[in-house]
Amino acid sequence: MKSFRFGPGILVAAAFIGPGTVSTASRVGAEFGLVLWWGLLFSLLATVILQDMALRIGLASRLSLGEVLSRSIRQFWVKWPVLLLAVSAVVVGNAAYQSGNLLGAATGLKLLFGAEQGQAVLVMGLVAGVLLANGGYKLIERALILLVAVMALVFMVTALAIPWPTALLQRQLIDFVLPEGSQWLLVALIGTTVVPYNLFLHASTVQEKWSSKIPVQVAIRQARIDLWLSVCLGGLVTLSIMLTSFIAFYGSDEALNLVRLAEQLEPLLGQWAQLFFALGLFAAGLTSAITAPLAAAYAANGAFGWNEGLKGPRFRLTWGLVLIAGTMVALSGVKPLAVIVFAQYANGLLLPLLAVLLIWLANQRNLLAASVNNWLFNSCALGVVIICLILGYSKFL
Repeated sequence: MKSFRFGPGILVAAAFIGPGTVSTASRVGAEFGLVLWWGLLFSLLATVILQDMALRIGLASRLSLGEVLSRSIRQFWVKWPVLLLAVSAVVVGNAAYQSGNLLGAATGLKLLFGAEQGQAVLVMGLVAGVLLANGGYKLIERALILLVAVMALVFMVTALAIPWPTALLQRQLIDFVLPEGSQWLLVALIGTTVVPYNLFLHASTVQEKWSSKIPVQVAIRQARIDLWLSVCLGGLVTLSIMLTSFIAFYGSDEALNLVRLAEQLEPLLGQWAQLFFALGLFAAGLTSAITAPLAAAYAANGAFGWNEGLKGPRFRLTWGLVLIAGTMVALSGVKPLAVIVFAQYANGLLLPLLAVLLIWLANQRNLLAASVNNWLFNSCALGVVIICLILGYSKFL
């Protein structure tokens, strides 16, 4: 038996551990400590449940999620509004997120080498573009595995190096509470972890990793192992960021300023603080800067029936437009950190709608055959939808 190697699951982790995760998790840790640990746990389980359905749909049908939606909804008046909603949410939304991804990576580059922000943004946009233009799936996957490994090492070592207030940590970890004023940050934490565009990305990339020659059930089993390990790794990184921010900034809002966040770690980590944080932020921004345009291209490719590979002209045009739009916004001088957190909140509100569509598709026996949802999986998936609805929309009722 071949030894395990990370695959498309690491793309899922790379996508959700971006500047949005760094800023949101830092904000959560600084304002509320670790009392929202259960929200992170729910986010990780929800990610596994939804991504499991997406990977099964991709491997069983050998179609992208956009293609499956297009073929499964027969009524014209329902089909196109749903497709336009899904594609616009992914393509337009990713163009907006891309500016934050590039700015996050550029901030890391600025901290490392003292580069001017505009130049750093251009360099990051160019690096992401070169990887997407020249790389087949294997090259992109290997680049992301390396970046995620760097990011995980940096943030987890940082968290372990800081002296822990053990008594306070124990009290926070046994409290299953939702502090006043924390609801929007909880939804933002879910929104930055359970990323809708990852559903489109995962359903397509599992087909790149496991060809149709491999039995479906074997491919699904291997893809599930990859997913669980990748999401757990991503969860450890997010928890490390929360823990670091909690110990360093509890009771203040300094974590919103990423440059100040690096500087204020110096009393705890010494001269290595800025280097460590800059490396982690650079890796977090660049991984998301690669996966966001890629996911947008996969979504449009399937929804519009282009049937193109990574090097198809319309596929390249889509990710190119997302990358260019994100670069232009990043160069405009906006300060996106608070906007990123708000965007994650909006993501959390949109999630239940996309999850319902995914559950419906995962129950189509003519599509998935023996790989359809069972009653237990349906119950868990519906539970995710209900909890997201309660958390996201209760304040509007």
